[in-house]
Amino acid sequence: MYPVDLPAVELSDLTSACEQRLSALEAAAHSADWFESELTKVAITRNNVSRLKLFEDDQPDCTLLGLHTPDDNTQVMALYLHGSWWCVHDVLRTATESRSGLVLVQSLMERVAVFVLSQLLERPAQDQVLFSPHPRNELAKMLWRGGQAVGFYTVKQRGRLCGRWSAQSYLLPVLDTVMVRRRWRRRGLGLLMLGDFCSSFPDDEMLGVSTPLSPSMAAVCRKFLQHHEEQRERLYEVDAPGGWTQRRNIWLGLQLGRYSLCED
Repeated sequence: MYPVDLPAVELSDLTSACEQRLSALEAAAHSADWFESELTKVAITRNNVSRLKLFEDDQPDCTLLGLHTPDDNTQVMALYLHGSWWCVHDVLRTATESRSGLVLVQSLMERVAVFVLSQLLERPAQDQVLFSPHPRNELAKMLWRGGQAVGFYTVKQRGRLCGRWSAQSYLLPVLDTVMVRRRWRRRGLGLLMLGDFCSSFPDDEMLGVSTPLSPSMAAVCRKFLQHHEEQRERLYEVDAPGGWTQRRNIWLGLQLGRYSLCED
């Protein structure tokens, strides 16, 4: 069993358990337990444990505890969940056979898995992350293959506020983030998620993709629209909140050579 398979836990209980564990570490400054992974062994001390902000719209105390290497606090090895330290890669695993394909993110542990994928793994550089933290209620789907989470996408829903300090709301559903782990790329999974997004909103005449389109996302859109002509007048690159002056037809932009393309 892995964290995502264990009984549901509330955010308040998770936060409380983390704070209790942190207090225990502070009280035991001169003694340490150890965390072992396949590659390394690290002492669990107050100096090696940091608070990690889980959601974009949370107060600072809504955090996880992350165990990092002594010389680099950006390299998180484990998270404190369900009263134990779990390797970040185990947070992305499941023993539930029914958890396969694209699954709507609902539980807190599934939200934690999104956090691991977007904030902790596969950084382009040590001081960079792929995405900003996501709001706790943002629509998201996780892609599961072979018992592990291999990607996800998130959606800004029509009618939701554009930001914590904004009075404007999105005027159409917008595909905000798409992520596939490196070893699972070039297998059509980006196409799968874009197609799932389009089919999830059958009653919307127009759908958005957040600007700017990365070269890899532009390549996914091109391949998708080449095979789905019915979506060419429906899919737009948009700035929030997605008014008419903030929409650019993606297929037209591809034909005019407005996008750099990357097949990764």
